[in-house]
Amino acid sequence: MKIVVAYSGGLDTSVLLLWLKEKYNAEIIAYCSDCGQGDELDGLEAKALSTGASKCYIDDQKEEFARDFIYPMFQANALYEGRYFLGTSIARPCITKGMIDVAIKEGADAIAHGATGKGNDQVRFELSAAALAPDIKVIAPWRDAEFRKQFPGRAEMIAYAEEHNIPVKASMKKPYSMDRNLLHISFEAGALEDIWHDATGEADKDMYVLSVSPEDAPDQPQMLQCLFEKGNVIGLQTEGLAELIAGLGDFSVEGEKDGYTLLSPYGVMRVLNALGGKHGIGRVDIVENRFVGMKSRGIYETPGGAILMAAHRDLETLVMDRELQLTRDTLIPKYAQLVYNGFWFAPEREAIQALVTESQKMVSGEVRVKLYKGNVMQAGRRSPHSMYSEAVATMEGGQEEAYNQDDATGFIALNALRLKANARQAK
Repeated sequence: MKIVVAYSGGLDTSVLLLWLKEKYNAEIIAYCSDCGQGDELDGLEAKALSTGASKCYIDDQKEEFARDFIYPMFQANALYEGRYFLGTSIARPCITKGMIDVAIKEGADAIAHGATGKGNDQVRFELSAAALAPDIKVIAPWRDAEFRKQFPGRAEMIAYAEEHNIPVKASMKKPYSMDRNLLHISFEAGALEDIWHDATGEADKDMYVLSVSPEDAPDQPQMLQCLFEKGNVIGLQTEGLAELIAGLGDFSVEGEKDGYTLLSPYGVMRVLNALGGKHGIGRVDIVENRFVGMKSRGIYETPGGAILMAAHRDLETLVMDRELQLTRDTLIPKYAQLVYNGFWFAPEREAIQALVTESQKMVSGEVRVKLYKGNVMQAGRRSPHSMYSEAVATMEGGQEEAYNQDDATGFIALNALRLKANARQAK
């Protein structure tokens, strides 16, 4: 038997890798998606091979993740329960796609993941796998009573790792669990399970990875301009951008246009994360409804996503037809729910995406925002597709040909007909 295991190099997936190898007498292939975790991947291949894997794939999905998952989702302005930017949720179908590609390439019988039976990720991984490769088996050790009996807690996992010389660093006390990718980093469990616990205080200051607290952000605002093409940011303009890109160092400039530095989706997200983090933007503390039925508390840092969402929304107000925008917006809760619940590859999400793509045809232009102490403030927008007419909107006189105020009398009278009928009916 051959199993492709989702592998991070941490305690859980390292123990799981060897346990699966022993239980199923299987060849284990470790799979790790690089979707923007940073230095968490250092030394991963050596760890996997020393733990018992025959191969280890470290799949560079960063650009794919930004282009094919983050950007389409932000065209839809998707927010789960009005606040969560879906950073973990949107990464799971991307990772699963990579795993399935490797499983097919290797002729594997199954894939396996380390998601627990209490969380959303088990659903996201397995629904994505079902949509992409229905004949490949999925193994979830945390839903195996034998696995849970052998490992009721971290102490047993640490002892197992030591006994089998598994090279992991772990301690009995872990203050919270973390999940990081290009779009965000999440924190949950541990002290955060106390929903009255204030995670903005000094005690948790070192928890945050991608952003400073708004109190510690620069006292001077920073202006940023975003160049959009059909709903996607393709270029940026801000003071010190060249130096920032050189410091980040893992992507290249793709050209220049009208004073904007053109970047790939991955490059855009890297820059927006750095700028947002510098100014304390994108922190969210929420009690959310998990798909499996429980409420959970999560804290998220999504600095680049918060800027992207604010800028995209602002440009849409200028160029989108009112009824088209309203129709798309009525689908935001459904779209966000589909992503959160693991239905990225479902036909209904793809159908909604087709409508979203159609709605973005004219969403091209420029947006200027001011970044300041946790805030993204709108500071201007312009587009060759603008639907705004100063002649129509002006409060000054002399533009009667563009808008005759007398026409409003009949408009109001017609809209009042049913209200008057209802009022008479009630008497």
